[in-house]
Amino acid sequence: MSKIASRIDKLGIELPTAASPAANYVPYVLSGNQVVIAGQIPFWNGELTGLGKLGANLSVDEGAKIARVCGLNLLAQLKVACGGDLDRVSQVVKLGGFVNCIDSFTEQPEVINGASDLMVEIFDDIGRHARFAVGVGSLPRGVAVEVDGVFELHN
Repeated sequence: MSKIASRIDKLGIELPTAASPAANYVPYVLSGNQVVIAGQIPFWNGELTGLGKLGANLSVDEGAKIARVCGLNLLAQLKVACGGDLDRVSQVVKLGGFVNCIDSFTEQPEVINGASDLMVEIFDDIGRHARFAVGVGSLPRGVAVEVDGVFELHN
């Protein structure tokens, strides 16, 4: 068992099945040593979860849990892109987080920490990354959070 797979197992983390694209795009692109992963919404093995709007019917803690599910979906896509071997990852480069929220909501960073914390939990220091967290008026399918990512692989 690989080092990262062993860590995931030890932490009791389950990765979902990588979702198929819902429109005219691919789930990830390999470019040189980088994997760019399309925005992931909170699907869990084909079931849409995490519907709602932060500041209206969802709390920051609930939003962070939804962001974590988005992060797990990023990892599922990354695992496919790496041929099943997450030990090929040399750096989590960047995460982008979109939070479906009311206009006065200002805690987008705390919500996206759900995905960021997951990356550090799994990859340790190479999980530390650049990031953005922005609020938006709506997201696809009415979900509360969407997260995309860029990852670097070993040569």
